Amino acid sequence: MILCGIRAEAQSPAGSLKLADSLFAAGEYERAGTVYEQHLGRGYIPTDPMLLKMAYIQEKQGDIAKLLYYLQVYFDRRPNEQVLKKMHEIAAGNNLRGYETDDLNYFYLFYKQYGLYVTLALVLLGAYAFGIFWVKFRKGEPTRQRHKLIILLYFTGLLLLVNLPERYQSGIINRDRVLLRGNPSSAAPVVEVISRGHKVNILGSQDVWLRVFWNDGLYYVRRDDVWVI
Repeated sequence: MILCGIRAEAQSPAGSLKLADSLFAAGEYERAGTVYEQHLGRGYIPTDPMLLKMAYIQEKQGDIAKLLYYLQVYFDRRPNEQVLKKMHEIAAGNNLRGYETDDLNYFYLFYKQYGLYVTLALVLLGAYAFGIFWVKFRKGEPTRQRHKLIILLYFTGLLLLVNLPERYQSGIINRDRVLLRGNPSSAAPVVEVISRGHKVNILGSQDVWLRVFWNDGLYYVRRDDVWVI
């Protein structure tokens, strides 16, 4: 009866997390990792501490690709510069690409941290400019064509700022010798072969293929060869 009670508890979300946390605290990292993976496999959303524990477990086990995956998922949820630099150091030490601390990653970091405030400020500024145009319109005062063009470009840029970063996706190659092809077809010629752990930027999909940006080029890779963040 006691054993049945433990199994029943482990099947619940809170029970499985409690069991995994207990195993982690006891230093049984392999077993804890297995329970965490089972928890995720049931479709439950990982907590922030859980992601960091899973990253620690993968580091202990020497699985660099999964370590970077869990850190990347955590970074996407809780962006901070320390995690970004940690991923860069790990990747550089293992000859993995895609984790560079470049302008794109820092822009993404800035946007995730302060994007809401920047967007609100720009919306207020746009509303103020629109109000001025509306007052001029009601008074019958002419508006210069140049000013109309500026406000149009402004709202277009604001729309891109709001939507593009949210559509940004990345993925981590999950096995060795993954084939990059020039077209979304198994018959297409292989352009390059990359290994497990590299990170790619995802720019769209077609059937079972992901369109990725890698090494300054656009290629196609099978969806099941990538852990999508």
